[in-house]
Amino acid sequence: MSYLPYALDKDDPSASPLGLIVLQTDETIEPEFNAYFADRTCPIYVSRIPSNAQVTTDTLAEMEKALPAAADLLPKIRPYRVVGYGCTSASSVIGSEQVERMVQKTCDTAIVTNPLRAASACAAHLGVSNFALLSPYIEEVNEPLRQAFARNGVSMDVFGSFGEAEESKVVRISRQSVVDAALALGADSAVEAVFLSCTNLRTFDAIPEIQDRLKKPVLSSNQSLAWHMRELNSD
Repeated sequence: MSYLPYALDKDDPSASPLGLIVLQTDETIEPEFNAYFADRTCPIYVSRIPSNAQVTTDTLAEMEKALPAAADLLPKIRPYRVVGYGCTSASSVIGSEQVERMVQKTCDTAIVTNPLRAASACAAHLGVSNFALLSPYIEEVNEPLRQAFARNGVSMDVFGSFGEAEESKVVRISRQSVVDAALALGADSAVEAVFLSCTNLRTFDAIPEIQDRLKKPVLSSNQSLAWHMRELNSD
């Protein structure tokens, strides 16, 4: 065997990497992020966190103790400006501040965001605060989410749900079902915008049609998280 010479490329210091912690059961966020970040110049490194096939407040809360281990698996090439935790409902149960603390225990990152924090920031950016909420989950999961948004100044008095607790079914809810439900909720005259909750719910292809037909802003968990991470990484 011959040992051959090689040179090392230098990392571009202006292209700070993004970190993303994805639920074990999530089949949607990575392909949707690839679409949202199709023009990116920075790498996105992904880690997975154990998550239950059934979504309840108890199974969501269990992820808190697994966050440091999941964050520790992100490449430690250099510090991150932003790491995203891809779970809207768990962020409302655990709390955005606690999510950030747990991730920062093992990952050198300035900011940790999540879909709850990101959608609240996006709402403020758009100047809207009265949303219709579409969730795939059961009521015990939906109520903490609505309360968390309310604490962030976002009202979701109009809301509806598919009432599903199984992640394997959530990811397979049809595009037309999402469109029809969002249009029904968003038609309320008191509603300024619509939020499609859950990173595992397929919304990328549905948002343009809903927005065009309602003539109102339409946000989703993945769209909001991608927008917020991009904004924070460019500061």
